Amino acid sequence: MSTANVITRLSTPTAHPADVAARLDRLVSERTVPAEFLDTARAHLDRIALRWQEGSEWNEMSWSTYLERVAKVASGLTTLGTGPGDRIVMLLPNCPEFHILDMAIMSIGATPISLYPTASPDQIDHIVNNSGAFLAIAFDDAAAERLWASRVVRKLNLQIVVVHPSDASTRHIELAQLEASDPIDLDACVAELNPNAEATVIYTSGTTGPSKGVMLSHRNILWATESLRLALGDRDLSGKRIVSYLPMAHIAERSTSHYAAVSSGYEVTTCADTAQLADHLKAVRPHLFFGVPRVWEKLRTGVENVLAADPERHERFNDAVATATSIRSHIANGTATDDELETLEFLDVIAFAPVRDALGLDHLELAVTGAAPTPPETMEWFRAIGIPLTEIYGMSETAGPIAWTTELVSAGTIGPAIPGGELRLADDGEILFRGGNVFTGYLGRDDATAEAIDAEGWLHTGDIGVIDEHGHLRVIDRKKELLVTAGGKNVSPANLEAAMRTVPLVAFACAVGDGRPYVSALVTLDPDALAQWADARDLGIVDPFRLSRHPELIADVERDIFDVMSRFSSAERVKKIHILPDEWTPDSAFLTPTLKLRRKEVLAHYAPVVDELYATEELDTNADRGES
Repeated sequence: MSTANVITRLSTPTAHPADVAARLDRLVSERTVPAEFLDTARAHLDRIALRWQEGSEWNEMSWSTYLERVAKVASGLTTLGTGPGDRIVMLLPNCPEFHILDMAIMSIGATPISLYPTASPDQIDHIVNNSGAFLAIAFDDAAAERLWASRVVRKLNLQIVVVHPSDASTRHIELAQLEASDPIDLDACVAELNPNAEATVIYTSGTTGPSKGVMLSHRNILWATESLRLALGDRDLSGKRIVSYLPMAHIAERSTSHYAAVSSGYEVTTCADTAQLADHLKAVRPHLFFGVPRVWEKLRTGVENVLAADPERHERFNDAVATATSIRSHIANGTATDDELETLEFLDVIAFAPVRDALGLDHLELAVTGAAPTPPETMEWFRAIGIPLTEIYGMSETAGPIAWTTELVSAGTIGPAIPGGELRLADDGEILFRGGNVFTGYLGRDDATAEAIDAEGWLHTGDIGVIDEHGHLRVIDRKKELLVTAGGKNVSPANLEAAMRTVPLVAFACAVGDGRPYVSALVTLDPDALAQWADARDLGIVDPFRLSRHPELIADVERDIFDVMSRFSSAERVKKIHILPDEWTPDSAFLTPTLKLRRKEVLAHYAPVVDELYATEELDTNADRGES
């Protein structure tokens, strides 16, 4: 039977969390991230470490060259006066130079801080001011100008290093100038580093207020990395391919394609433009892939759109998915028959393997989603077609992971605490976590740190959850974002929004209804799906968002949304929707760079639209359908 058809269950430690935690403490007690890098690079000198595309050409860098460039850049940074304790902000896309610079900065005891590529001047002002940055690094002239547009950068007269300057650029320092330095003695520098010292500061997305600087030590980062290695069964991951495409300012990407890469020896391909992700997946054929829910949803929608051109084929494929879902459920509980396994093998050959190949996911060994709720049906769909999708839960404040397992637990359920970590629920259902990866504090915010970490070391996550009889966590929503309807019903907007995003025409949704008689939603449309919808009806409208008031489109979206609402209780279901003629993008005020809603901004901007939804308390015919 093909490996694609078998659900691999990797063993996780069964020892008491305190014993595992003690093991992890011993492993990382004298280690730092640059020390891990030195060991990995020297063990794999001739292997590929980094790959990237320039135009139509693919380039690659060995661990040997990576090591050499880090030593030169680190030396060059010291010529600018950079040293231990200094903080450096970086405005870079996913590129090989990020990895080199980040490691060089840490190697001399300074702190790299990554800015989101879409950061506004105000956000740059806040981070530069809060961090007390000593130096700034920009990808190109345009990024340098964005940094220089920051009032705080100009006030501090920060030096700016430009990675790829134009020939006419003269104002700033060129990275090539730093690399012209003689290599520094990395062993001597790394030997001076303190494992408990600050390795980076990750700024929160600011969905619930001004972003806070999460200070993470080398120990925090390596503890998280080693815990995940245990969860993976301690297997050798050197040489495994991974695509780096999410912003490096986000802990999920930094942990997955940078920290874990220098510990495990991944081959990292950088993708600077997420619009090119699909092409990169086909070119790279990754073994490991992490995606936020919207990425997985877009991959599925792409498949569905192709199949929709042939209704009979689409129906047969959906039948195959339904059959495979049932059989995989039997495999998970140990009741699958030989006939079912043969059926699954047959379906894989004729239906699923070609889809995995078309997506570039035919070599995938580990598939993970996280950063926001993923609809259970999305999880089950990917598992059905042979992609063992798992869900992870974590925070910047834990250097990434809190709960995860490689086992395919029930869709919508995360799994247990990571090895060595402890999970429990507060009286109000808030998720509490304790482990060696819990951050050292918020930069300049002792008050916020004291609120987040109690006297016993428990991190208060701000999320509400449930732990089932197997010890597996299910996340309900952010504590501060739960809606309480006029009838007193607590409703999770995130779960409703995740369900609505499974509708092919829907890009994003924002559930509203706090203090209102029922729940409604603001909806934006997916440009690709909408263009296909219009083309199928020969509407020929150039701007697809002009279709947002088209009666047939409204009816189709309402029908599909009310259908997915059927699994929620009557008091939770969305009863009314309003389709917005807008597109929310990661550089807008309404989404974070990892595609999470900025709910406060959405509700403030669209307040008149929300009020109109509740202008009368009588539900119209469409809303009543939500009760069925």
